Amino acid sequence: MDTFVLFLVVGFVAQVIDGAMGMAYGVISSSVLMAFGVPPAAASASIHAAEVFTTAATATSHMTHKNVDWRLFLPLALAGVVGAVLGVTVLTGVPGEAVKPFVAAYLAVVGIYILVRAAREIRTKRLHRAWAAPIGVAGGFLDALGGGGWGPVVSSTMVGAGVEPRRAIGTVGASEFLVTCTVSAAFLAALLSGRWEEAGDLRQHGTAVAGLVVGGLLAAPFAGLIVKKVPARPMTLAVGVLILLLAGYQASQIAGVMPGAS
Repeated sequence: MDTFVLFLVVGFVAQVIDGAMGMAYGVISSSVLMAFGVPPAAASASIHAAEVFTTAATATSHMTHKNVDWRLFLPLALAGVVGAVLGVTVLTGVPGEAVKPFVAAYLAVVGIYILVRAAREIRTKRLHRAWAAPIGVAGGFLDALGGGGWGPVVSSTMVGAGVEPRRAIGTVGASEFLVTCTVSAAFLAALLSGRWEEAGDLRQHGTAVAGLVVGGLLAAPFAGLIVKKVPARPMTLAVGVLILLLAGYQASQIAGVMPGAS
């Protein structure tokens, strides 16, 4: 299959899942890129370049369908930007593989907790704005480090804390645009300054990135509508299951079973 068409399909499928669940675009895309031999650092930079476009479309969709909690949006986005800058600094200096076991364990615990909550009567809570900062910093840091940590960490934490899934996914999806732009700008600065030799020549992956962009843009407008229409309990269950799958996938990478393992 032509490289552009292949990554267009990957980008479309990944964005449909990401738009509906608030996570997985980066994880799916990076996994495919690394399966094709793209180094982890270059995969992360390529995905963030594509996400500048797809997250803008996703944010617009969530705003249009009124899925965003504006009370949490700004503190979450600003904290995510800070975390993203820290993550890029670490990634361009040392390998980020060491944090993977901790992320996998965290996702497994949160996924189980979300499923337990979904099995009972779901009672949504109003998350205090003060919690948005540490959640955003952690999500931005891990997103820059692995090319897909923002959604899994931030969405799962907010849903686990009792935020209505629709509001959690919409707010995380909208704020991701600012985080992605920050990560992409930081990657570009690191490349131009010559501090990031590990990334290699990203122009080699231009066709794949273009496919991810087009596929993601085709699917992104449906994000807000999907989240708006699906009831809270099925959405919570789906988020919990997906989180456990992501945790299992990361565990398999650590064990060297799947592509992208160190």
